[in-house]
Amino acid sequence: MSVRFQAIPIYTIIGGVCVGASWYLYRLAMGPTIQWTKTNPTPWNSVKPNQTTKMMTVGHEADSKWSREKL
Repeated sequence: MSVRFQAIPIYTIIGGVCVGASWYLYRLAMGPTIQWTKTNPTPWNSVKPNQTTKMMTVGHEADSKWSREKL
């Protein structure tokens, strides 16, 4: 068996790992915790003391809703 055919599984595994890592990094970058807008680079500074930013808070009454600007 030649050396060329023995290297095919190595290239396949490395290629799969690169594709999987790229997909995972893209998924992380598109998550809700990433701020892509430049209008407010520090959105945590504009949150008021009684304002909730969580999707679900058990046993807490929110006075107002928090919204985030879209791209």
